[in-house]
Amino acid sequence: MSSTEAPISITVKSAAGSLVTLRAETAEELDMRVATALASITSATEELEKAVRGTGFSAPATPVAPAVGYAAQALGATVVTETPVQAAPTAGSRVCPHGTMTRIHGLTGKFGPYKGYFCPAKQGDPTKCTTQYIKPNQAEWNSFVPDQTKQ
Repeated sequence: MSSTEAPISITVKSAAGSLVTLRAETAEELDMRVATALASITSATEELEKAVRGTGFSAPATPVAPAVGYAAQALGATVVTETPVQAAPTAGSRVCPHGTMTRIHGLTGKFGPYKGYFCPAKQGDPTKCTTQYIKPNQAEWNSFVPDQTKQ
């Protein structure tokens, strides 16, 4: 993975406005991190909020993902963002910070036929990753299985 940030993250906002972010590589790791860190996060957040604002906690709406809902409920928080869990990449695929890259084989390009991995971010997105082209002299050229073929 080219990013140093974990692919799954949740950020919850407490009733008093404190933000807590948990990051993990897998859903199972996130569940484990939530379970082990919950008591200390709750205690630290509650202590900080009482000291700074003198406010209590209120019951939140529970989000869809169980681990996120568990953390939000225990912290008396509101979910600010929730990164969806992405399916594990299949063999021969590549991943960028935006998700699994699309394998495309084009029959006609500026320099003839092309094969490459394309970022799933929307066209025009300034954070869109550079396409990773496969050259005809690379071994992967012959075993490349495209998700799409373009004319």
